[in-house]
Amino acid sequence: MSLFEVKPATLRDAKAIAEIHVQAWQHAYEGLVADEDLQALSVDKRMAMWREAIEYAEPQVLVALDPQKKVVGFIGFDRSRDPKTKSTTGEIWAHYVHPDMLGMGAGLALWDAARDACEEEGFLEVTAWVFVHNERGMAFYDAAGFKREMKTLRTTPVGVNRIEEVRVKFSLT
Repeated sequence: MSLFEVKPATLRDAKAIAEIHVQAWQHAYEGLVADEDLQALSVDKRMAMWREAIEYAEPQVLVALDPQKKVVGFIGFDRSRDPKTKSTTGEIWAHYVHPDMLGMGAGLALWDAARDACEEEGFLEVTAWVFVHNERGMAFYDAAGFKREMKTLRTTPVGVNRIEEVRVKFSLT
């Protein structure tokens, strides 16, 4: 039994999601992404992006609430955006927990709920793109049973840096 309640995000959650998104990036990607790029992240821009995502359900967004009903994490998922993937392939578009809540189970509660929703959508597998040097993120997906697809290794521009990322895949069958 999880300490966290997971529910579909509402428009009222967009600001909390945006704040977590910025704080999580600044924490998780320190040393990977240039400091000036991390400091330039905008809660307002992310809030507009997440309001639109929630309103149009693209991606579907779930939030994790702590016992005081405060949003402490979120996950966005939908069909895979990768070219030439089957319609039965889902993708985690974003998965973040507030830095103060890391290691407490919110990320796992979000993944468990998203996995169930992906099964209901008829997906046979779920993928996510993870920065190779994001040790915490890679460890999470490894522990959750995702397999790294090393042939997908690519370098992606992130601000002034170029960062290697790899796709990980979880089979729902």
